[in-house]
Amino acid sequence: MFHTLDISTSGLIAQRTRMDTIAGNIANVNTTQNEEGKIAPFQRRLVMMQPTSVGTTSPTGSQGVASTVEIDTVSPPRMAYEPGHPHANAEGKVLYPNINVVTEFVNAMEASRAYEANVTTMEVTKDMIQNTFRLLG
Repeated sequence: MFHTLDISTSGLIAQRTRMDTIAGNIANVNTTQNEEGKIAPFQRRLVMMQPTSVGTTSPTGSQGVASTVEIDTVSPPRMAYEPGHPHANAEGKVLYPNINVVTEFVNAMEASRAYEANVTTMEVTKDMIQNTFRLLG
């Protein structure tokens, strides 16, 4: 039963990472230059999740989730015609990140619901453990 808490904890951490990444994407939706000040649009971050072993001491090898943040290098930047923009090229076009705010908000809602589901699982598990100890004496 305690392994369920480990699994849910790893889910909470993964969803928090996902929410932080989404917040960063939304904050940089109009960023047209990189950290060095060079003209380069922000590249969207994606969170990749995969199953992993949580408790190496358990005989069954509890499972959980591991998350890594990766940069989306496949999606091309969005172009906008803004000849007066300081980062416009010779044709008057500005390269913006290929970030859809609506998609990011939907992903944030999904991550929030998954986070809540993990919290609920932890609460139910805690109640089951307490009831088991109560029955045992």
